[in-house]
Amino acid sequence: MNTKQNIMVLTGAGQLGMAIARRMGHGKKIYIADWKIENAHHIAKTMKEAGFDVIPYKVDISSKDSVLQLIDAVTREGLVSIFINAAGVSPSQASIQQILSIDLYGTALLLDEFGKVIKEGGTGVTISSQSGHRMRALSAEEDRLLATTPTEELLQLDMLKPENIQDTLHAYQIAKRCNVKRVMAEAVKWGLKGARINSISPGIIITPLALDEINGPRGAFYKNMFAISPAGRPGTADEVANLAELVLSDAGSFITGSDFLIDGGATASYFYPSSINK
Repeated sequence: MNTKQNIMVLTGAGQLGMAIARRMGHGKKIYIADWKIENAHHIAKTMKEAGFDVIPYKVDISSKDSVLQLIDAVTREGLVSIFINAAGVSPSQASIQQILSIDLYGTALLLDEFGKVIKEGGTGVTISSQSGHRMRALSAEEDRLLATTPTEELLQLDMLKPENIQDTLHAYQIAKRCNVKRVMAEAVKWGLKGARINSISPGIIITPLALDEINGPRGAFYKNMFAISPAGRPGTADEVANLAELVLSDAGSFITGSDFLIDGGATASYFYPSSINK
């Protein structure tokens, strides 16, 4: 076994993560980790049939022990050169507590722990959401707390206590805001190892998760959102992968600690609707 082999780790075995992994996975051993092992096997099968070297793995990103087990398995094989986090649940799929545990705490945990093992010159990206751009502006102190509170203390913050979360959409929005702030803070730590980390905030991208939302109780809202956006349509996983390829590759070597909104202008039209629509 070559202990210096470059490893890519993808958490979240879905269409979006797979699209990014296919862009960046050539010549690497790829771990595809998901809490539903059948999802990991499904994506692994598709990628293996396309010529990639893939290992499916079961992980619960809301469990530190589970994440550390994944990291142990990966680092036995080689060095983590690329980390992609596309794991998460949507407001229509999960409870407030599940969203905070997976999308907020789980992402913070992954950024923290993979930042400790990322190789020199390695890169990472985590998938956030346009939802983090739509909630009210937080105070500088609230932003600081989301960015820098030790991971194991995050869910104890007053702003994240159940009584201060209005509903699952609010939980999702603040989780995604936290993702972006954590990436900024983690980029400083990753930089000490010569590594980079960024986040991408997609709008409505056609994936099974998005279809759950479109067909769920807020379906009309989402359909209207992309209908009135400048793009006038939802996006595709490959369009997000175009952006991810830039920030993960050497072409993006000056990009770290940044968040990229890719939503066809839906957030722009939300805040600044054109006068021609009035």
